[in-house]
Amino acid sequence: KRGGPFSAGIRVAALTKVSLSVERGETLGIVGESGSGKTTLSKIIMGAMKPDEGRILYDVGSGPRDIATFEGAELTAYRRAVQFVFQDPFSSLNPRMTVHDILSEPLLVHAVGDAASRHKRVLELCSLVGIDRRALSRYPHSFSGGQRQRIGIARALALEPSVLLCDEPTSALDVSVQAQILNLLKDLQAELGLSLLFVSHNLAVIHYLAKDVAVMCRGHVVEQGPSAELFASPRHPYTKALLAAVPSADLDHPLDFDKIAGEGVSLPSSWPMPFTIRNDGPRPDMVETAPGHYVRISGGAKGLAEFVS
Repeated sequence: KRGGPFSAGIRVAALTKVSLSVERGETLGIVGESGSGKTTLSKIIMGAMKPDEGRILYDVGSGPRDIATFEGAELTAYRRAVQFVFQDPFSSLNPRMTVHDILSEPLLVHAVGDAASRHKRVLELCSLVGIDRRALSRYPHSFSGGQRQRIGIARALALEPSVLLCDEPTSALDVSVQAQILNLLKDLQAELGLSLLFVSHNLAVIHYLAKDVAVMCRGHVVEQGPSAELFASPRHPYTKALLAAVPSADLDHPLDFDKIAGEGVSLPSSWPMPFTIRNDGPRPDMVETAPGHYVRISGGAKGLAEFVS
């Protein structure tokens, strides 16, 4: 709900008809521009926000169940199993805590082990993410951005989660450090069997890291499929526009700024039929156009066939 202190406010649908799944040990990339609902989706999965409708299903060992039904020990177990890696490594770490305190805090909160076992786990985390154990007595301000993000990742791994929600964890870093963090995440995934939900507006990062990709715009998932297939053969006009907006390394490549500004590609009501989404019209559904590749269109397979023809 959006509005000022003296107004009734208006209701804004931050997410509409979003249906996604993340398999064990795999990476699902969520891509889209600012305001598309990526971070809101992550917060709902994390349990920091409650959806007005719909369910978040998680397999606790006896089959998928709605996390809204979790209580007591089940809720605690879910919070341990699903951890968050934040976007900004400069503000996500407590400046008054040493690295040792930061990494051991999740263990203290969940009453895991005694002081000796917690210290041992902290040393294991340092080894996992490449932090020198001699730095455990230092404070966050004395580390670079990449080192801070390694600390943030180590903190997220402290409770041995099965799922990491990564909210643009490389966007505040320079390119060379981005590559180091991405490679670290891939190595950790292979070693620990982690499932990653990776949120980003950087198409190159998503292409490199994710097995499957979901493209979001204005709260809608407009296209979803295997990374290689989606990047090679995008079907939705918004996905095509995102890929076309990636800068070219060719200095002689012309930029058509009038076309970019005038197409209204970020407005679902401006998309051509059968992709158009209007508040007062029928809601398009996801249609499979190739194995595992889905596009949101009106009229089902018939609508897609008409557009292709």
